[in-house]
Amino acid sequence: MAARKDSSGGKWNGNGEERNDRFLWSRRILIPSSSNIKNSLSILHQVPEGHVGVYWRGGALLKTVTDPGFHLKLPLITQYEPVQVTLQTDQVRDIPCGTKGGVMINFEKIEVVNRLGKEYVYETLLNYGVQYDHTWIYDKIHHEINQFCSSHSLQQVYIDVFDQIDEKMKDALQGDCTRYAPGIEIISVRVTKPTIPESIRRNFEQMEEERTKVLISIERQKVVEKEAETTKKMAISEAEKNANVSKILMEQKLMEKDSARRQEEIENQMYMAHERSLADAAFYRVMKEAEANKLKLTPQFLELKFIEAIADNTKIFFGDKVPNMVLDQRLLGNFLQRMSGEMAKEVDSNEV
Repeated sequence: MAARKDSSGGKWNGNGEERNDRFLWSRRILIPSSSNIKNSLSILHQVPEGHVGVYWRGGALLKTVTDPGFHLKLPLITQYEPVQVTLQTDQVRDIPCGTKGGVMINFEKIEVVNRLGKEYVYETLLNYGVQYDHTWIYDKIHHEINQFCSSHSLQQVYIDVFDQIDEKMKDALQGDCTRYAPGIEIISVRVTKPTIPESIRRNFEQMEEERTKVLISIERQKVVEKEAETTKKMAISEAEKNANVSKILMEQKLMEKDSARRQEEIENQMYMAHERSLADAAFYRVMKEAEANKLKLTPQFLELKFIEAIADNTKIFFGDKVPNMVLDQRLLGNFLQRMSGEMAKEVDSNEV
């Protein structure tokens, strides 16, 4: 069982018996304790696991350091003490301190997990004795806690920077140990919540209640804002969807209109081509008729037409006396020339 320590400076051995200081000093006279008398008279002794054995002869520390197991020593002349070299937890209790504002508070317990390096046992005990942890842990914790409290307000110590005290204490202890006692390694520091005056504690509780209410209100406001933002996003999304649908429908209508316009243009082009072909055919027919009529303008054809015209206009006279009809050759020639001129003009107008 690993030895443990408390704030009184006493250590506990594996049998549950308290081991007091190695020597009790009174008026500068060395008085050996009962446990040391027993160790001094014994020849065979046992070093427990997790410890090393250190020895004094005539009050002088020997360089001999033994490992766990059974060992021999000279009775009455050589004194022996086991020193723990595994992890151990020192508990420093009842540490009063005053804050920057003058309020007295008390840290009921601070636990320091530490370890003494095996290779530094002789040097550490030579400089600081078996109770080396009193100098570099117990007393140092009191000093550092008071230094910390004196530079911070109660609000900071109790709430704001309380979570930083562990690391600050660890760094402070390890810094001094590394400089003056390099064999001591500080593993961690655990600081309990300090005890503060009851009236101040109630004020802190009320402040915490009010802060909690404010936080609840803030969170509720955040929820409302989040819901409003979500509603807004949904409305925007719905509007964008409707706008996209309208855009698609509009594009569809435009495409339909464009398709109808193109179809109408094609139909118009087809109609125009058809009408143009009809006009060309009519023009071609008239031209051919004109050419044919031009070829027909001969004296024989004109005479034939004259005779046909007279034949069509033949009148039948009844009576005792039939009128005489006199044909003047000049009148006939003039008529034929006039008819030829009119037909030529007609042909020319058709060609134009």
